[in-house]
Amino acid sequence: MVITRYHGHSDHIFALAWSPDGRTVASGSRDRTVRIWDPSSGETLIVFAEHPRYLLSLAWSPDGQRIASGCTGGIVHIWQPMTGHKLLTFPHHVRFIRSVSWSPMGDYVASGGEYGDSTVQIWQSTTGEMQTIHRSQYRIFAAPWSPTSNLIASGSFDTTVQIWNPLSGELYTTYRGHSGPVYAVAWLPQSRLLVSAGHDKTVHIWSAEIGETHFIYHGHSDVIKTLACSPDGASIASAGNDRTIQIWSAQTGQLVATYRDHHTWVRAVAWSPDGKWIASASDKVVHIWPNPSQ
Repeated sequence: MVITRYHGHSDHIFALAWSPDGRTVASGSRDRTVRIWDPSSGETLIVFAEHPRYLLSLAWSPDGQRIASGCTGGIVHIWQPMTGHKLLTFPHHVRFIRSVSWSPMGDYVASGGEYGDSTVQIWQSTTGEMQTIHRSQYRIFAAPWSPTSNLIASGSFDTTVQIWNPLSGELYTTYRGHSGPVYAVAWLPQSRLLVSAGHDKTVHIWSAEIGETHFIYHGHSDVIKTLACSPDGASIASAGNDRTIQIWSAQTGQLVATYRDHHTWVRAVAWSPDGKWIASASDKVVHIWPNPSQ
């Protein structure tokens, strides 16, 4: 059952994120805007339109006071979600910023570049000063920062996921379980496990420490482009070109529910901080719907 359908964008939506307090949702689109809106009413609250190219990625700071958003023009902006005021521009990527993530304390941002770039760049969130550049993968699609430690897991077109220290650049583990490009990576809450998915139509859960595969989920019939873990780490939502969002157990891989209300491919999915709601984006519309595993 869909609670809200948000129609504020005029083009495809590629990024979604709930605010840390769960009161608002941010969505980024090919229409070059990030929109902050009320998930219960669908009312648009703030429109950020400073990007020169398509929006591909966004993330709230841990305290909810800032948003980092990246576009196909190689630019990351940091701005205030309450006012839309731009605080900082980081222009050092070449093109296609597929991923932005914050350090646990909010003092650093990791931004990952795809076409013509192939770097993950670590920089101070208040000054833009560069800390580290990770260059050992080809075309970065995802680079989430661990919410509890100084580790980043970067997934790329070269089929690998690498775990490394964002401040020193030291590489710890390389996961090679996928047979195609890795489009989505997430840290499983309350565990030492990672979740990754991509072109091979599978989702892998594996050990961040040694790169050992725990199990592989085979429920999708086409390429997987996005995934998200529930806040309690019990469930995973995965979605992509087969137009479905599949909710399944992170412990057993058992399918709990399949959401089929989108009419084209799904590019973004996000859980609310309390785990009660899921936001999913397809084409120009965002759906808000209840977590079927509760």
